[in-house]
Order: sequence, then structure tokens, then C-alpha cells
Amino acid sequence: MSDRVIVFDTTLRDGEQSPGCSMNIFEKLKVARQLVRLGVDVIEAGFPISSPGDFEAVHAIASEIQGAVIGGLARTLEKDIVRCGEAIRPAKRGRIHTFIATSDIHVEKKLRMSKEQVIQIAAEAVKLARTFTPDVEFSPEDAGRTDWGYMREVLEAVIEAGATTLNIPDTVGYCTSEQFGNCIAYLKQNVRGIENCIISIHCHNDLGMATANSLAALKNGARQIECTINGLGERAGNASLEEVIMNLVVRKDYYGLDTGINTEEIFRTSRLVSQITGMKVQRNKAIVGGNAFAHEAGIHQDGILKERSTYEIMTAKTVGWAGDNIVMGKHSGRNAFRSKLEELGFTDLTTDEINKLFESFKVICDKKKEIFDDDLFAMVQEEISRIPAVYELDYCHITSGTSTIPTATVKVRKDRDVVLQASHGDGPVDAIFNAILAAVGLQATLNEYQIEAVTGGGDAQGRVNVRLTIEGASFKGAATNTDITLASAKAFLNAINRREMARANMGNGDKPVGNEP
Repeated sequence: MSDRVIVFDTTLRDGEQSPGCSMNIFEKLKVARQLVRLGVDVIEAGFPISSPGDFEAVHAIASEIQGAVIGGLARTLEKDIVRCGEAIRPAKRGRIHTFIATSDIHVEKKLRMSKEQVIQIAAEAVKLARTFTPDVEFSPEDAGRTDWGYMREVLEAVIEAGATTLNIPDTVGYCTSEQFGNCIAYLKQNVRGIENCIISIHCHNDLGMATANSLAALKNGARQIECTINGLGERAGNASLEEVIMNLVVRKDYYGLDTGINTEEIFRTSRLVSQITGMKVQRNKAIVGGNAFAHEAGIHQDGILKERSTYEIMTAKTVGWAGDNIVMGKHSGRNAFRSKLEELGFTDLTTDEINKLFESFKVICDKKKEIFDDDLFAMVQEEISRIPAVYELDYCHITSGTSTIPTATVKVRKDRDVVLQASHGDGPVDAIFNAILAAVGLQATLNEYQIEAVTGGGDAQGRVNVRLTIEGASFKGAATNTDITLASAKAFLNAINRREMARANMGNGDKPVGNEP
């Protein structure tokens, strides 16, 4: 048996289905490029049938991204598979991943089919997928609650139909590690023809077991791991790529398995996905959390000073974390700025993009005495994730105080039209929100408002993440500034501009599509 594990990243599909994590095509391409630098083998780029925007994103990634298999998800429906096949057609190596539920509760309550019908539909779907690509993956959805004997029948049928990868998803995070490992061992020993296929796993984290279950499956013969950056995904998320990979690296003595992952790109990839999706990584998150390599207890500090391995089983450098070093300032030149961006992993920026970023950098330098790596990272992410601005903020003024009704005045530009609008609210941010809505002529509900300091210090930049509901659809927005009220105004407009882009592309905002592995 091979000791090489195929890393299948589904951040752009399952990860994006986390509420509020929807990405536009530019953001998806940026993440896909970084996933290639990270060394993933397969990128599941989206669910092409779900929306025109998702189809275009998968097609763009298949057209532009080299160095990984580009896959798309499809239900066992002819229209899904045809659409997926069209989306991945430009890829040098393309994959169709099709699925149908196999657990009793799904077959009886959701599909309302017989088990024989499910087997027939699954096989026909795989045969159709093979007309588009020789690389076809099949998933029996909710495998964690599927009878093993019946799953064997389903898998044998799809193998005969031409499936090359068999993915066993614990769709609702129900299994224990021992149970899931035993399931993989059973299938490996009892499914006719499985020796000619790759056994894959896709574990959800509803009971906090996704990483443990994935590792148990690998130990029992699975050789593809499906995971996401930062563990993003529906409900409690998926198996975290960084956790699974670093388990295999740190405990190679136990697992004896290798991957093609460049671990020094892990931290950079985590930060990129966090910035783009607005999903902040908790400080105590394994591998990439802010506290992962911090030591406060005296006995720990003493041990670290004497020998780092006393309390660190891996180094921060192994995962690409260098700390918050002060490296740039207002006297830094353009060449030093370019070199620093390359050091941070931004190696594919054009000269025009670097020149524009350098101007933004100088503006930040006038506001902050100390420029940290995180300041630069936030600035670049905001720029490269920028979407076409239908509405732009020309002016913002806020009046607030203990004996003053909070009032905001904004000037919003759309093409050549400029609207000046004032409004009040419960506080300065609420006043800004109301003024902007009046200026653009929309009604919206603010569902989420988060502020986080990009770095420490009194002059730190603040990053504002918001989520608005407009006409029943959800849109996220984000902006960074040393003035938190100005960041709030720009974040609101960013969400509104995303709504305009979704309308232009006939998209549906951040509404997730259900019924996937």
C-alpha cells in the first residue's frame, strides 16, 4: 500500500458554504493559487449547478490554475453532471465528484426511493461523468450512518461503472474514531474492485471528531483526505487541513505517511482564508491560532528558554509563522516594500498592483508609527479582494457624545451622481449605517458586526466585518482602517457592492446549497 496521502481541499466548495463565507470569483482564484503553493493535490473549486457565479468560478479556476486536479461537485442528476463537466473542461486534469445519500434515514425520508433505485442512479451518474473525464469520484452521502453491507453494494456498482475514487463521508459528524476506522478497514477488505480505487474520507466536526476520525481512517487504509483551511464548512465545519497535516508530520513515527504539502505555507494560507471569508481564527486553535506558540506560564517559559522541545512539539517556522515583526516604516522604499510582500507570500502581484499598494502603504505610515506584518497582510488582502465599486464613499462625518444624538453625514458616489445624506442612530456606527442605506435607497438588516484589531497598540488598524440581509439574501462586507468608524462605513458599502455584483451575475448572496457530503 502506498504511504502517500492525496490532499483534497474543499475550502472553495464546502468551506464556502459556511454562513457568511461566500467568496467572489477574484477571491476564489486568489485562494486557489495559494492552495497550489501550499501543495494540495486536488482543489474542489465549487458546485457548478448551484449558481451562474459558482459555474464561472469553477470554470475560471479550471482555466487558470495549474499544478492541481480541479474538481467540481455534482448530484447524481444529469443536469448537474453535464454542468460540472462543462465547468471543469478547461482543466489540464479535471475531476467530477458526484454523490447520493445511502443511509436509511436519507433514502427513506429525503430521497423516498428504494435502495435498488439508489444503486442504479449512482452507477448511471458515474457512467455519465466518465464521458467528461476519466477521473470520477463518488460519495455515498451520510456514509457514517449507512449500513456497511449496503454501502458495499453501492460501491461495487460505481466501481464497475468507472469510479476511480471512493469517498466515505461522515456527513453529520456522527462516528467515533474506532467505528470510522473499522468501517474503512471493512470496505477495504470486502468491496470487490476497491484495490483499483483510492479510498477517500470527508469528515465533519459536529462532535469535534473530524480530525481524529480522518486520522483513524488514514491509519486503516484511506489514502485521500478531504479537508478545509481553518476547518471551515457547514455547521461545525470539516476536518482542518492544518491539523491533519501536522499530525502526519509530527507523528510520522506512528502514521508513516507522507503528503506533498509545504508546511511553511500553512500559516499564510490560513491567514489568507480568514481575511477573505471574515471568519476569524480562534486564538486557541491548533496549529494556526494566535496562542499556538505562546507560553505564559512561568514553568513553561523556563522550559522553553532551556530547550524549546520541552513544550513545543513543532516550531512556528515549520508552519510559516514568523511573529509580528516590525519591519517597515515611512522611510521604506519601493524595492524594500516589494521584497517584503514577496516574503509574505504575495509573489504574483503585477507592477501596477504593487505601485497602488505602495501608495496605500504610505498612507498607513502617516497614521501608524509601527508597521507590522499583519498590517501589510490586511492591506494587501483588502486590495486584492476588492470588487467593482458601484458605490463609493466620498465623505463621512460623525457627531457623537454623552449629551449628543449620534449623527452621521455621508456623501456616496455612483458613477457621476453624488448623494449627500444625514441620519441619526443609537450610536455612531448605527448612524453611519442608516445614512448609507438612505443614500443608496435600500432597506437592509445588519445581522453581524465584528471588530478586530489587526495588530496591537493604540494606533492599530481595526478590521470591521459585517453581514447584511438585503431582500432576503445575505452579503458580507469588510474594510480596514485606523479609524474604526470609517472602516465601518466602508464595510457597509462593501457589502452593498457585493449585492450589486451578485445582481449583475444573477447570484444569490451567501445562501448555502444543502445536501452535500
